[in-house]
Amino acid sequence: MGSGKSFIGNLLSNQLSLPFYDLDTLIEKKEGKTISTLFKEKGEIYFRKTEHIVLLETLKQKDNCILSLGGGTPCFYDNMDWVNQNSISIYLQNSIPTLSNRLVKEKEQRPIISHLQNEQLPEFIAKHLFERRPFYDKAIHTVNTDKQNIEETLNIIQEKIGLSKLP
Repeated sequence: MGSGKSFIGNLLSNQLSLPFYDLDTLIEKKEGKTISTLFKEKGEIYFRKTEHIVLLETLKQKDNCILSLGGGTPCFYDNMDWVNQNSISIYLQNSIPTLSNRLVKEKEQRPIISHLQNEQLPEFIAKHLFERRPFYDKAIHTVNTDKQNIEETLNIIQEKIGLSKLP
């Protein structure tokens, strides 16, 4: 959450002339409900199962696209293995201070953190990164975005996936 997956994914898809898909948006379309409503009404287990199904469908049906996953997606079922077997995975790595600075501005739009005080964000982020790190580390490529601007990040990603730098 807050790493820039959707933002960078959208820019990359435009530059590469590839369609962009956000897994959460695909789930919301399929279910006819928002992610937060799904969590409230049907619980996390239902959501994670649906997320897994939509991920597999997308990997099987969509060729040459940019797909942004939810932050928890790699941590459930064998999602990260599926992603790596069927695509090129990239982990957009950010420091806790960077994520905290971004998320404090977006708290109200993110139900999972909206109840937290600003000073609680770094600990919340650190806990989640600690728990999720083994799954994130399975990504084929890691790009640390803390010290790069957007253009540099896009160029690094393109280099890692074997494309030339942007003009």
